[in-house]
Amino acid sequence: MNTYDRPNANARTEAVDSESAPLSPDQLQKMNAYWRACNYLSVGMIYLRANPLLREPLQPEHIKRRLLGHWGSDPGQSFAWVHLNRLIVERDLNVLFISGPGHGAPATLANSYLEGYYSEIYPDRSADSAGMLKLFRLFSSPGGIGSHCTPETPGSIHEGGELGYSLSHGFGAAFDNPDLIVAVMVGDGEAETGPLATSWHSNKFLNPVQDGAVLPILHLNGYKIANPTILARIPREELEALFIGYGYQPYFVEGHDPAEMHQRMASTLARCVDEIKAIQAHARDNNDATRPRWPMIVLRSPKGWTGPKEVDGHKVEDFWRSHQVPVLDPATRDESLKVLETWMRSYEPETLFDEHGQLIAELRALAPQGERRISANPHANGGRLRHALTLPDIRDYRFDVKEPAAVYHSPTAVLATYLRDVVRNNMSTFRLFGPDETASNKLDGVYEASGKRWIAEYKPEDSDGGALAVDGRVMEMLSEHTLEGWFEGYVLTGRHGLFATYEAFVHVIDSMFNQHAKWLEKSKKELDWRAPVPSINLLITSLVWRQDHNGFTHQDPGFLDVVTNKSPEVVRIYLPPDANCLLSVVEHCLCSRDYVNVIVADKQPHLQYLNMQDAIVHCTKGIGIWDWASTDEGHEPDVVMACAGDIATMESLAAVEILKAQFPDLRIRFVNVVDLFRLMPESDHPHGLSNRDFDSLFTRDRPVIFNFHSYATLVHKLTYNRTNHENMHVHGYREKGNINTPFELAIINEVDRYTLAIDVIDRVPRLRDSGAHAKNWLKDQIIESIRHAHAEGIDREDIRNWVWKG
Repeated sequence: MNTYDRPNANARTEAVDSESAPLSPDQLQKMNAYWRACNYLSVGMIYLRANPLLREPLQPEHIKRRLLGHWGSDPGQSFAWVHLNRLIVERDLNVLFISGPGHGAPATLANSYLEGYYSEIYPDRSADSAGMLKLFRLFSSPGGIGSHCTPETPGSIHEGGELGYSLSHGFGAAFDNPDLIVAVMVGDGEAETGPLATSWHSNKFLNPVQDGAVLPILHLNGYKIANPTILARIPREELEALFIGYGYQPYFVEGHDPAEMHQRMASTLARCVDEIKAIQAHARDNNDATRPRWPMIVLRSPKGWTGPKEVDGHKVEDFWRSHQVPVLDPATRDESLKVLETWMRSYEPETLFDEHGQLIAELRALAPQGERRISANPHANGGRLRHALTLPDIRDYRFDVKEPAAVYHSPTAVLATYLRDVVRNNMSTFRLFGPDETASNKLDGVYEASGKRWIAEYKPEDSDGGALAVDGRVMEMLSEHTLEGWFEGYVLTGRHGLFATYEAFVHVIDSMFNQHAKWLEKSKKELDWRAPVPSINLLITSLVWRQDHNGFTHQDPGFLDVVTNKSPEVVRIYLPPDANCLLSVVEHCLCSRDYVNVIVADKQPHLQYLNMQDAIVHCTKGIGIWDWASTDEGHEPDVVMACAGDIATMESLAAVEILKAQFPDLRIRFVNVVDLFRLMPESDHPHGLSNRDFDSLFTRDRPVIFNFHSYATLVHKLTYNRTNHENMHVHGYREKGNINTPFELAIINEVDRYTLAIDVIDRVPRLRDSGAHAKNWLKDQIIESIRHAHAEGIDREDIRNWVWKG
């Protein structure tokens, strides 16, 4: 399959003369007036705390005490929005707008307000002078609204607090939304980020038969905070070549004069929509998913367009000084106050708003109606479109466990058969995301239901195990940033998914996880109008304890620490010890809403412990005593052996078996943790245990030897104020590793069975003397294990094939 190229596929600038101008004089006048209204509101949000419509001369007391916000990208964003509105009305388009420029919320807020939807959501910000003043006062003020597109912003699915993700969010929104056009305003500063640069390749995954369209609008206004932008300062032919090379058909809209720019934008945007519709019609009429050359727009307009051209002898418009607050001190300098008033009156607010402060009727008529308004598009409140997944019964996919810890098997391979049928049952609402690792993570069983999405060149050999498919539900690209962006856009518009990735490299999306968790917290706790969305489900696999072959760089379980820093209202961490527990956890997560669920489960063969029913009960509790591994027989134990994680569980069990043989009368209680937040008090996390329940498991004064998958400090962080915390001795990853055997890696990080048994001897008072010989033997085993690993390059057979003997 080859890319479909039109003849003369090169960048174009629309030439518009008076005879071919798409906008009549009346349309031009009205659209320009609407745009002026948007710009006026954007400036008012930054500056005014009184006199919102300038019905009296501007005075220092009308100015906010702190001037916060960003002006520079707002005029260009509103310019694009106004032109999208025209085509929505004329052609009944379904359009979602994503604002990529940093802190560009004034434009989105202004347009939402003028469309009326903002006042419907927030009646106190009514479409009159009182409501306008309330909006102005709340913007970038304590207790108010942020200067970027926070969850409080109607029409937005994109948290603008960090740059780089607008385009990947846009493509995620377009997947499986065949009638949706996602207009993504990409800031040229944002375009310098790695995540954004990679996400241009998303067009190789957009199927014109079943997906919607993404129309990137690169907002080339020339400057970042205090520097030029790269793409604005390279020759045009380089810029053209760049986007043609990415596979787009770029169109340029360039200029300064508003009248000329309106005509150019109207003509260009209409051409782009025509091309999108033609691409989709051809693809759908012929069931032909051959990759097209999708259109995009490069909008080159001045930064801070229509603002002051100069302030205090410094160039402002079309320069970086317009990025934030162009006039810095109007409350304290008469000259600055005059500049601000002249600037705001240049928009002629008296001609835009009536005596009550409402946008005049002829301008209100330019906006779409109902859910065709961009700000009211239901995809921007994706929970309204959410449908529950049709899930098969996990019992049909169970791994047959006859005896605990007797057989090894890959947990993720078992999960793959379940996910295969989740895909089959939900072919338009579920996708599996992963960076070129689906087969490596033993999830390739899903290929029986659907292959890997690929809309680029095919070679004959690709059919040999490649599982490539133009309609594939498996989304693979070697960019965790792009994948997470797709996933977030997909989820925020109401669909479901799971992202599987290597543990060491999930850190690539640390900050994206942070932003999404913050979005969820605001939405869930403070915004009743935002409907719950499906959860982000992160399956972390290829774990630290089986990275002996890849070495130190691949040994990092610290993502869990990042997750625990977020609001307990929106994060969950699960460490299922075996395949049946993994099935139970994944089912629960796929049914959940408004969370980021982090699931830690390895792809390598591991011991299987619980039958399906016991696994469901154990995972429902989240933490529990394994009676079959305990010797306390309902009495107070001498020691509690606790664990969380697959290798941590196996090594703890092996330590118990050693201790039972050495000290038959030792009372051991074995506790396994699946839901990590069960360790927290119930006052600090919804999943936390009460102090009474915690004490009943871990006792109030007996030693607890806790073997943990990740860094030991995390368990201490979660349990620091528990009654028995001083007796909790946690073993975990100690940042030690290289090219080791698996068991050697466990030894050097002190999570191995022998070290755990030694710790029990040291912590149980009556064993400190009587256990001397056993302790000496355990140390010999450590030395011998390391010697064998170095001599043979493999662990001893009794270690590699250890099973529970009871």
